[in-house]
Amino acid sequence: MKIKLFMVLCALTLIACRADDKYPGHNGAGGAQPAETTQPSGNTTMNSNLAAASNAFGFDLFQRLQREAANKNVFFSPLSVTIALAMTYNGAAGETKKAMSRTLKIEGMNHAELNGASAELLKALKSSDQKIELAIANSLWARAGVKFNDAFLARNRQFYGAEISSLDFSDPQSVATINRWVNTSTKGKIGQILDRIDPQQVMFLINAVYFKGQWEKRFEKTLTENQPFHMLGGQKKQVPMMTQSGNYLYYRGNKFQAVSLPYGAGDASLYLFLPDQGSSLEDFLKGLSFQKWEEWITSFNDTPGDVKLPRFKLDYENSLNEALKSLGMGVAFSAREADFSGIREQRDLFISDVKHKAIVEVNEEGTEAAAATSVGISITSARQTPERFSFIADRPFLMAIRHSQTGAILFMGAVMEPK
Repeated sequence: MKIKLFMVLCALTLIACRADDKYPGHNGAGGAQPAETTQPSGNTTMNSNLAAASNAFGFDLFQRLQREAANKNVFFSPLSVTIALAMTYNGAAGETKKAMSRTLKIEGMNHAELNGASAELLKALKSSDQKIELAIANSLWARAGVKFNDAFLARNRQFYGAEISSLDFSDPQSVATINRWVNTSTKGKIGQILDRIDPQQVMFLINAVYFKGQWEKRFEKTLTENQPFHMLGGQKKQVPMMTQSGNYLYYRGNKFQAVSLPYGAGDASLYLFLPDQGSSLEDFLKGLSFQKWEEWITSFNDTPGDVKLPRFKLDYENSLNEALKSLGMGVAFSAREADFSGIREQRDLFISDVKHKAIVEVNEEGTEAAAATSVGISITSARQTPERFSFIADRPFLMAIRHSQTGAILFMGAVMEPK
């Protein structure tokens, strides 16, 4: 697991299954199921529900990843993982579908409702703010010569805007072709998601998200100076600390404080949660939950104060297999029990690997982030204004980038040691 901070939002999804010789999604990839043609409803409640579900799932996943990290940096995109698995969910049936819906917090949504909500959420995430760039792209790469259900391909094309392509996976250039798409879609921030293609893998579903936001109020570079950052265990590290003062959305909690730093006109903001002196981020994270996040997010007040924040870069790479299994998705990883008959009529597919990459950079100008999630499928045979605050992030802290309109958490992470 690596961590280096570069903020580019990219979500990448790999899926393996069997495909047809013909170009999938161009009426040549067999399967008699009719394509789902329901158009996005424009229902803002549904996309808000999906954003909330993504956030709730993200907090569950964050807790698992944090436990695995052993006090190391964690940074990932809940939105990226959700979109990747939602695309995969289109092919799930039976107990596999139930397990995935429970894990993703989308119980009660059928395929049509999830796809409509996903399309509306992706539409709502587009920003007209000139200081915020948020781009989301999806693609589907199928092994030439293997048969897929038309409905599965059509849903991913229609509701997720997925580009459909067929490749000879035995050709080594296929890996380079897919990685080039990822590199382009993440503005060069994530250059590679695939090392190789296993013989059992027959499809890759990829979602890429790119984010770049300029602060509403930039940090003056002349005020940035090296100051000690106090790490767990008592060690100190000199880091470039950015400084600014003004009015901010601020919240004073029990043994912690939090501040929101907006990008551009406020379409997205960086939320920082800092435990008090004498407390620790480890203790804070033990009590962290989606329910508390929802409570806190409504409790911020406009407050004058001073903010100090490290300038840093992080990158993170990890397999999500064990975390997803522990959250209730184990059946989807079982070669004997997984049911992805919505992708391929034969029940011979299972998720073999889910990988995630994310990078972020926070500096005086703003933030840039990217994340990639690959799902590999294999085949078997009215409050009072608080007093003025001083927020100095000179010790481990929690960070989250939140989309204001939908409430979707684009990225979140624990910064144990700024790089």
